[in-house]
Amino acid sequence: MPQSLSAFLNRVPAWQSRTDITTTFLAGGITNQNYRVDVGVGDEMESFVMRLGGAKTDLLGIDRANEYAATKRAAEIGIAPEVVGFLEPEGVLIARFIRGRAVPPQELRAPQGLAEVGGALRQIHALAPLNFAFSPFQVVRAYDRLARECGVTAFPENYGWLRERMREIEHALARQADAPVLCHNDLLNGNFLRDDQNHLRILDWEYAGMGDRFFDLANFAAHHDLDDDRIQELLAAYFENPLPGHFARLKLMQAMSDFREAMWGVLQQGISTLDFDFRSYADQFFEKLTARFKDGRYALWLRGT
Repeated sequence: MPQSLSAFLNRVPAWQSRTDITTTFLAGGITNQNYRVDVGVGDEMESFVMRLGGAKTDLLGIDRANEYAATKRAAEIGIAPEVVGFLEPEGVLIARFIRGRAVPPQELRAPQGLAEVGGALRQIHALAPLNFAFSPFQVVRAYDRLARECGVTAFPENYGWLRERMREIEHALARQADAPVLCHNDLLNGNFLRDDQNHLRILDWEYAGMGDRFFDLANFAAHHDLDDDRIQELLAAYFENPLPGHFARLKLMQAMSDFREAMWGVLQQGISTLDFDFRSYADQFFEKLTARFKDGRYALWLRGT
């Protein structure tokens, strides 16, 4: 057991005198370390997940106290895991382990999956507000500044052109901006789980904040490669009677989802010591972003918001 993990376990009051605790490292994350913690044996055993935040994750815009608050809110409506502890000042989150299974992307792209995701996002967006804002436009600008301060120079040749398109989108969406709502903002397929009751759960709330509901919808659509027909199904599940402008806003926010993801990879090149090819990760999303801006309908989406 890593020494730091042992020290954190000893700071949980209910576990301090226990000798029947076992831990298992949970693979799959990039920046954080997650451990399953089993307390007790046999039928009396309870299982939890202890999350140790990665180094310098504050530079990625992550606030662990905000993650804790967002997870608690989402847990109260049965979407996030139940939160059982939070260790400060390190921001170590302890949640109940959810017994279930990973959800294949094709399952979430199916009509029933889209209906479930749309309904879950509608519930999340109705939760009580957090005192933490999330804007993909601000994130791109912040990641750019920090990456340059760290000496990163791996920007694509068309980066200036991409930033011009971003300014167009920001201006277009500001014309009819909705009131901010609590959003998850990181709807990767790996953050979805089906529990043993077959309920859809959403994990990892570290990027949660008050923002644009269309970023959540677009972020899910981008990470699950939804075609336009499936995007319309997602919008119908969320709004019941979506307006034409809703599709345009989602398509523009898909570009911002890719831009945020690309810049995350750029910044990580300057701050991470992990053995991961962040350059290729960023380039992959810059290519997707460029393709979205070259879509012949892009100008229509700008006018249609």
